[in-house]
Amino acid sequence: MHLEHLNPEQLAAVTLPDEHALILAGAGSGKTRVLTTRIAWLVKGGRVAPSGVLAVTFTNKAAREMLTRVGVMMTVNPRGMWIGTFHGLCNRMLRAHAREAGLPSAFQILDSQDQLAAIKRLLKGMNVDEERFPPREVQYFINDRKEEGVRARDVPPADENSRRVTELYAAYDEQCQREGVVDFPELLLRSYELLARNEILREHYAQRFRHILVDEFQDTNRLQYRWLKLIGRTSCLFCVGDDDQSIYTFRGAHVGNMGDFEREFKVKHVIRLEQNYRSHGNILDAANALIAHNRNRLGKNLWTSAGKGEPVRVFEGESDNDEARWIVGEVQSLARDGTRLSQIGVLYRSNAQSRVVEHALFSQGIPYRVYGGLRFFERAEIKHALAYLRLIAMPDDDNAFLRVANFPPRGIGARTVEQLQDAAKQAGCSLMKAADGSKAAVFKRLIEDLRGETQGVPLKEVVEAVIAKSGLIEHYRTEREGADRIENLEELVNAAAAFTEEERLNESGEAIDPLTAFLTHAALEAGEHQAGEGQDALQMMTVHSAKGLEFDVVFMTGLEEGLFPHEQSVTEPEGLEEERRLAYVAITRARHRLYLSHAQTRMLHGQTRYNIPSRFLEEIPQELMKWLTPRFSRQKAFTADFSRQTKTVFPRAAARDVGGFRIGQNVMHPKFGPGVIIDAEGNGNDARVQVNFGNQGVKWLAVAVAKLQAA
Repeated sequence: MHLEHLNPEQLAAVTLPDEHALILAGAGSGKTRVLTTRIAWLVKGGRVAPSGVLAVTFTNKAAREMLTRVGVMMTVNPRGMWIGTFHGLCNRMLRAHAREAGLPSAFQILDSQDQLAAIKRLLKGMNVDEERFPPREVQYFINDRKEEGVRARDVPPADENSRRVTELYAAYDEQCQREGVVDFPELLLRSYELLARNEILREHYAQRFRHILVDEFQDTNRLQYRWLKLIGRTSCLFCVGDDDQSIYTFRGAHVGNMGDFEREFKVKHVIRLEQNYRSHGNILDAANALIAHNRNRLGKNLWTSAGKGEPVRVFEGESDNDEARWIVGEVQSLARDGTRLSQIGVLYRSNAQSRVVEHALFSQGIPYRVYGGLRFFERAEIKHALAYLRLIAMPDDDNAFLRVANFPPRGIGARTVEQLQDAAKQAGCSLMKAADGSKAAVFKRLIEDLRGETQGVPLKEVVEAVIAKSGLIEHYRTEREGADRIENLEELVNAAAAFTEEERLNESGEAIDPLTAFLTHAALEAGEHQAGEGQDALQMMTVHSAKGLEFDVVFMTGLEEGLFPHEQSVTEPEGLEEERRLAYVAITRARHRLYLSHAQTRMLHGQTRYNIPSRFLEEIPQELMKWLTPRFSRQKAFTADFSRQTKTVFPRAAARDVGGFRIGQNVMHPKFGPGVIIDAEGNGNDARVQVNFGNQGVKWLAVAVAKLQAA
C-alpha cells in the first residue's frame, strides 16, 4: 500500500474516513504522493470501486503523472477511473451525453486560435467594425462571461458598447451551435448547465463518484467550484491546495474557494502538510517569514529535517547590467564547482527583464533556455518591431515587408499580397517598389515617412519612433495580456540605448551605421546559444512559469519596489498579497542555494530609473542573509505610502543636512513636480538626494544640477 513511506501528517490525510477534507499542502511537501496513495488506499482497501473515483487537476502533465503513479500502486488498470483536467473530464461527460447537452455526438473543440478565427468570421459576416470591436477583445469578453457561468441573455445591460458585444456573444454562441463546435470555456459551462438542469444525470454522477479528489484547489475559478459542488453534492470531497501559492488571479483563480469550501461543507478534517522535502532550513525560514506578512491566510509553517543549509545570499548591483554580469560570474563559478547548468534557475517578475541577462549570457557563451516562453529577440512583438527597423535600413527586404505590411491590421489582405507578389515578380523588383497604386501604398508611405524622420537620429530615438508610429503599442493596448508585450517593446528601446560603439564595431569588424549594426546584433543573439535538445543549459523564466519546478540553485532577480512587487499591485492590499505569494513561490523553488538580487538603477521605458530595494528584502530576517555587497540600501529606513504616492514616513529618519536639503523635506522640481526627499548621501558637489515624486516615480538627483527648490 506504500503507507510506510509516509510521514505522520501524510498518513493521516491518506487514511481519513469517508468525510470531506481540506489538505493544506505546502511547497515540496509531497502532495502528489498523498493524492495518489489516497486513491490506491481507497480502491485496494475495498472502500470504493475504481469507477467510483474522480480526480481532477489542472494540467495534462499532472494528470498523466497521477495516472502513472496510481497504476504502479494498483493491480487494476487506472484508465477506467476519471482522472484528468477539468476540461478533459467535462469533454468526457459531454461526449457521453451529447444529445442531452444539445450537441452532435462528433462535436469538435476549438482551441484559442480556432476560436479567434471563428469570431473574426462572425464579425466579417455581420459587417462589424473591427477597429471598434477588436476580435481579441470580443474573445476575452465571451470567455470571461463563460468562466463566470453567465450566458449572453444574463449579461446585465450597461452602455451601448457592452450591449453590442453581448449581442456578438449571443451570435457567436448561435454560430457555434449551428456548426457543432465548442470552445474550451464552453466545455465547463455546458457540462455545468447539463448537471444543473438534469436531475437524473446529476443523481447518477453523485451516486457514481463516491470520492472526488481535487489537486491545486487554490487555482480553481468560481465556475469550477460550482461544478464540483454539483457533481460532489453527496460525495466525499478531498481538496488539496496551498493558499500561499495562489498566483493566478489574473486567470480567474479564486483563492477564496478554499475558505468557502471549509465553511459551506462544514469540513471537520483540515490537515497541514508542513514537512518540506525540497529545500534547506534557511530557505524555508525566509519563505515562512515573508508570507507571514499576508493577513488572509489559512496558515502553515514549512520545516525540514535536512538542516539549515547555506544562508540566503543577497547582492546589490549598481545597475541592471551590473546585476546581470554578477549572475553570469556566479553561474560560471557554480559550473566550475560541479553544478549542472540545468539545475540553475534565473527567475524574474517580468518577461522584459530577461533581455539584459540574456545578453550577458550570450557574451560569455553560456547556453540557456527560456522556459515557458521565447528568448527576447524571438518574441513576436520584438520580431515585428525589428521588421519595421529592417525596412528602414533596407526597404527591399521582402521578408520584413510580408511580416508587417498588415500588422497591425491595415486592410492589406492575402489577395492584395498575392497581387503584389505577382507584380513584383513581373517587374523584377521588391514588394515595396511594387506597392505604388495598391492598398499597400499607405504602408509604403509609412515606411518612407519613418525613414525620413529618423535620418541622422540617435539609435534609441529611431527605435522609439518606430514603436510609436508603427501602431504596435496601440495594437497591444487592446489585448488583455498586451502589457507584457509593451514592456518588451520598451525593453527594445533600452537595448538600443545600451548598444555601445564598442558593440557596434564588434558585430561587423567595421564601422557600419548604428541601425544596421544593431539589427546584426539582434539577429546574432536570436540565432546563437539556444541550447540544443539534451544539452545542459541554464534555465530562465518568469516566476509564474516556475510554479511546480525546482532547482538546486535559484537566482531571484529585480527585487525592487515597482518591479517586484509590481507597481500595479502596490496600491491594492490584495494585489500586494498576491505579489508576496509570488515571491514565496520563487523562494521555495530553491533546494540548496538561493540568491536575491536588486539594482540601484535599471533601464525602464527607455530611461534610467533609480530604485528602492523591495520591501520583501526587509521582511526576511537579516540573520538568514549573507550580503555579498555592502548593506548600503538595506540600512535605509523607509516605509513608503504607495496608496497615495504623496508622502513618505520615516520611522528613524536622519535629520542631517545634505546640500541644503534634509530627509523628509517637501521639494519642487521643474520637470517632475512636487516630491518628498526620502534619502540623501554625499557632501558638497557630490551630494545626492532621493526624491519620491508620486506618479513620476522615485529618482536620485544630484543637488548641484537638479534645480530643486524647497516647497
